Amino acid sequence: MEKLYTYLALGDSYTVGESVPLRQSFPYQVVENLRKGKLHVAAPEIVARTGWTTDELSAAIADHRFLDHYDLVTLLIGVNNQYRGRRIEEFNIELEALLNRAVELAGGKREHVLLLSIPDYGVTPFAKKLDASRIATEIDQYNVVKRALATQYKVSFVDITESTRNAYTDESLVADDGLHPSAKEYKGWAVKVAEMAKTILK
Repeated sequence: MEKLYTYLALGDSYTVGESVPLRQSFPYQVVENLRKGKLHVAAPEIVARTGWTTDELSAAIADHRFLDHYDLVTLLIGVNNQYRGRRIEEFNIELEALLNRAVELAGGKREHVLLLSIPDYGVTPFAKKLDASRIATEIDQYNVVKRALATQYKVSFVDITESTRNAYTDESLVADDGLHPSAKEYKGWAVKVAEMAKTILK
């Protein structure tokens, strides 16, 4: 019998796919991509909500009933920490705890965990009256923390930040709400994640 792979997506609005249909969110596009690659993958299990910070995601994880383990786990969190002006030291501590939990949920297989960088919303219409330069600088600082923890914990790091900055000149990469990514932008993330996942799962 063909193995059915399982996928857990942890995060915030970027994982939910705010302002696009659920099946156009990046986790669902990842699964669609993997299925086209002849992998038998279940629909993604998503533990994410718009507005969540690292501590709020941790609290939700503590209350959630999971499978014994997952073949693939993605973690995309942190933009709301930056938006709320949280200290980066606090983010580092809370993200490390989340990363540990993600590895546990992947059955201890670190290579099955993918940590995604934080998108830059400073280029979106929503942020026109905000300090785009400060947003970009702070998001870069948060992503330095992410990349360092990915290296430390030997999990894969997926850089999606640079592609989101293309929205400055390409409005088709932004959803109708003027803030979140469009299905087109999510597709780019999904291709990156699926390509990495294919090497992990085969």
